[in-house]
Amino acid sequence: MVNSMSNMIMSITDQDLVKEEPILLLSPRNPVPTETIFLSNIDQAVTFPVETVFFYEAPPNMASASTVGIAGKVKKAVEEVLLVPYYFMAGRLNFSDETKRLELVCNNAGALFVSAKSRFCLKDLGNLSHPNPSFHHFVLRPGIYKSLAETAVFTIQASINVVWFLNLFINVTRFECGGFALGFTTNHAILDGKSASEMFHNLASICRGEGLKTNHINNDRTCMKARTPPQIHFPHTEYVELARTSSLLSSFTSQKRPSPSPHVFSDKYTHKLFSFTPQMLKFLKQKAMIKCSTFEAILAHIWRARTRAVLGHDHDQDQDSTVLFAVDIRDTVSPPLPSSFIGNAVITGYARAKARDLVDGPLSYGVEMVREGRERVTSEYIRSVIDWLEVYKGTPATCGCAFYVSAWWKLGFGEVDLGFGRAKHAGPIVSGNDEFVLLLDGGDCDEGGKGLGINVWIGLEKEKMERFLKCVFEM
Repeated sequence: MVNSMSNMIMSITDQDLVKEEPILLLSPRNPVPTETIFLSNIDQAVTFPVETVFFYEAPPNMASASTVGIAGKVKKAVEEVLLVPYYFMAGRLNFSDETKRLELVCNNAGALFVSAKSRFCLKDLGNLSHPNPSFHHFVLRPGIYKSLAETAVFTIQASINVVWFLNLFINVTRFECGGFALGFTTNHAILDGKSASEMFHNLASICRGEGLKTNHINNDRTCMKARTPPQIHFPHTEYVELARTSSLLSSFTSQKRPSPSPHVFSDKYTHKLFSFTPQMLKFLKQKAMIKCSTFEAILAHIWRARTRAVLGHDHDQDQDSTVLFAVDIRDTVSPPLPSSFIGNAVITGYARAKARDLVDGPLSYGVEMVREGRERVTSEYIRSVIDWLEVYKGTPATCGCAFYVSAWWKLGFGEVDLGFGRAKHAGPIVSGNDEFVLLLDGGDCDEGGKGLGINVWIGLEKEKMERFLKCVFEM
């Protein structure tokens, strides 16, 4: 049986942390003259901040890992080493009036670093694997309602201390027990999940005294340019034209408009976390009756259960139900992207079915639809997506009965070790909508540091959540 984790979570407030003034960190080797980096149409479709927080237990040698020591180590690693190859993370996004496109200007305006202290112990925060919206206090949010030119694309907050960056924000927060939190804000237009994970592992390696793990970073995204003229060979209903979406995350197109923010958390939705153990995942794969991956099985199960919950029995069962998901294209596109490529190398895949067929059919039907959606993404399909985005400036179509499932558990964030052991927990700061479902690491880890099982974070209106509770238990 699926376990639904309790919603009893601690709410953190501004009074629970004392933050120092943010410090600007500059790249010691920013290119001269100023470099402007082309952002692909795939980058442009996902221009929104991504907030990630890492929690660490008290280091065994507290004397050498003081508040100043941990925050100082992170700060030094970023400004002296990380921002050499990642110099662009100290830049700013800019909307070019000439090209009518977003671009990344490497002007060395700086990444933000902040230190903070909390009156709590880690244990006071409850189950860290349960997404907590108030954990946003462990990251720096300097870009809300600011223009692009004023918004850092990287922040770090160390809560011991807290560290934040503008293109990258870092926040380090120290707790009473000696544990600490490390919070980052990056912009998805600059790094996808795999690239962000690689950067976090590079930072951890520097902090351990082992230097950079990555010797070369390929930030040339011109290989992902649209064709001239555009050649759209598929309908691409997985995207929606920008003019037809009101999403704050990606609809801004002017430097004078505010930077997008996913931070609104509405009381309209109820959020719950469902834990799938390895045994449950194995059972789902067996129930599919066809050979499939864990991702295909869990995605098909959640898609079917959510469709039953959202449409119920009062709606037209012939209505389409759509699930969207990321498909890595690094090895699929022709020519293949180099392993050092750091831009967005994922496009939106989708599976679509009539609600009646999905709900009444076996799990294998949903699995086959998901697999078909992944296999649809050929090199020509990828090029067609890029050309479609060139013409229509769209974003993933999370509207109507469509929703997006993001597989965070695959990114390896929990394995980031600064020299004090792997993170007790690492995950995203959640936002308050029902368009995204997160697949997160299970709370416990094996000997290799990998999470056991998958936690599913989902938000729905109260009535729909009650129906989902009944559906998701039917395995």
